[in-house]
Amino acid sequence: MQTIEQLTQADQSAWAVLKTWFKQTRNHFEILSADKKVAGKDLFSLQISVRSPMGAVIYETGGILINHGWLRILGSGSPKLNRGLLEWNFGKTFQESGEQPSYLLVADDVLGGYFGLNAGGLGPNVGKIYYYSPQKEEWQDLNLSYSEFLGWALNADLMAFYQGFYWQNWQADVQNLDGNQVYRFEPELSHAAKMDDRSKQAVAIERHFEATFNVKDKYGVAYSVS
Repeated sequence: MQTIEQLTQADQSAWAVLKTWFKQTRNHFEILSADKKVAGKDLFSLQISVRSPMGAVIYETGGILINHGWLRILGSGSPKLNRGLLEWNFGKTFQESGEQPSYLLVADDVLGGYFGLNAGGLGPNVGKIYYYSPQKEEWQDLNLSYSEFLGWALNADLMAFYQGFYWQNWQADVQNLDGNQVYRFEPELSHAAKMDDRSKQAVAIERHFEATFNVKDKYGVAYSVS
């Protein structure tokens, strides 16, 4: 076990490199302020060093909002994105402290899509990012490392990746959405329909995750938006 001091040595941090990336981005982004006390505890629990891009993001940010908040990359948590990477994964990808997760949830989007760093539980491509598509309702291998995923989020043509899933005035809706919420659509995204023909409702992402991965009747009478 490395100490917090060993894991957070500033002269070895990947943050210096990431800061150069932020100066050359294609997509709108917002870096949220980190809670260093929480971030340090998270790095210690996960045994991730700031030498890695993931460790640097956790330690230096409360999260990163991409495309006006359409895509949320998890850090240590902040008022706008009030869930850190460790907190969000606990009870989902691992149940007990010290347990090795089969994947880590590292980001999500307002559609109810999830990005996971595979450690063997999502498919054969270990160390790569997989995307849970709410349209196809399955995990898809993006064949990106975590650092490549960061570069993709900052510079890729997200309009092309999410083609067909934007609606009129989506920017205003997304900017007003809480970082702990996603949209529930009717008809669901797995059914063919134009986005402007769907109704949408902001729901708690915790409940959405539970409904997506653990509940057979996804939106039964007990479903709540709180």
